Amino acid sequence: MTNAFDPMTAGALKLRNRIVMAPMTRSRAHGTLPTADTATYYAQRASAGLIVTEGTQPSAVGQGYPDTPGLHTAEQVAAWRPVTDAVHAAGGTIVAQLMHTGRIGHPSTTEAAGHGALTPVGPSPVKAAGQVFTPTGPQDHVVPDELTDEQIVRTVADFAEAARNAVAAGFDGVEIHGANGYLLHQFLAGNTNLRTDRWGGSPEHRIRLTVEVARAVAAAIGADRTGIRLSPANGLGDTAEADHTTVYPLLVAELDRLGLAYLHLVEAGAPALTPVLRAAWSGTLILNPADADADADAAGPSRRLGLIGDGGADAVSFGRLFLANPDLVARLADGAALAEPDLSKAYGGDHRGYTDYPALDGTLPTLPPLPTL
Repeated sequence: MTNAFDPMTAGALKLRNRIVMAPMTRSRAHGTLPTADTATYYAQRASAGLIVTEGTQPSAVGQGYPDTPGLHTAEQVAAWRPVTDAVHAAGGTIVAQLMHTGRIGHPSTTEAAGHGALTPVGPSPVKAAGQVFTPTGPQDHVVPDELTDEQIVRTVADFAEAARNAVAAGFDGVEIHGANGYLLHQFLAGNTNLRTDRWGGSPEHRIRLTVEVARAVAAAIGADRTGIRLSPANGLGDTAEADHTTVYPLLVAELDRLGLAYLHLVEAGAPALTPVLRAAWSGTLILNPADADADADAAGPSRRLGLIGDGGADAVSFGRLFLANPDLVARLADGAALAEPDLSKAYGGDHRGYTDYPALDGTLPTLPPLPTL
């Protein structure tokens, strides 16, 4: 019987095991550039079967949070190369998550990043509830600019170009972020997409942008290097999806025709839909289960790993447990104690709460010499 520690392939991606490091924003870029600490952080966790990076913006207007990295300039591509080199030197596989945050953002964030005070964009001029963190602290969301048809086509091209940049930077592939209330999810959700053109209205039209982005990225770098993340009905980013049981089977069926490397499914919003989407998807399924990282005790992770043997998923992803356990795979294999992260140091700051979490034996993970930035 297959277990979580068996190797596998997902398209062109070779995974040493079936335990995936989920994407997690850390807000530790220098402006929009990854740093030497970024290389250390990911290399320390290279024993994961697959590392999915923090959300990385494919365009300047796609940046939603301070100090998050991009993949839309030559300088960013060059800054990512030492990171991918470090992970590969440690035997790991790494993909860049391409994340356009859409209406979740603020002009002060892009201004601080040197790109001017750009108004966030979205499918419709519908302001998100609540606040977003900015360089000067939490601020109310603003009303986004509605993307024109021409701008939507340009956004699709931005994703494709960012994917080409990811390959140039040494990544093994990319994961398209279609989840968690960001731009592609905003087009899927009925309360954020009020359009009546070919990009909105019916479920067939609301899924169009996600499908077109996936098709363009697959054409740019190969479907076998392209993954996608979805999170039906999870409500993040003030999204509401009353018809998710219609939208997501339709979307997954369309994506399945593209032959992508994997589907990364976050099931927290609609766990009952998982078997339906599993049946509609003929490729590799990476599952982030509804219990996610709620249980740091032995039982929670063990239940998740058991999904692989039961056939519920081909691989499973862990988020915050990878923060405080750089040797998470070894700990899970041994049934060892799991450390809890200090979430007060999760976003921003220096190496503390980033690269200083020790392995189980109390030492920092041994790394090959890191490339010079």
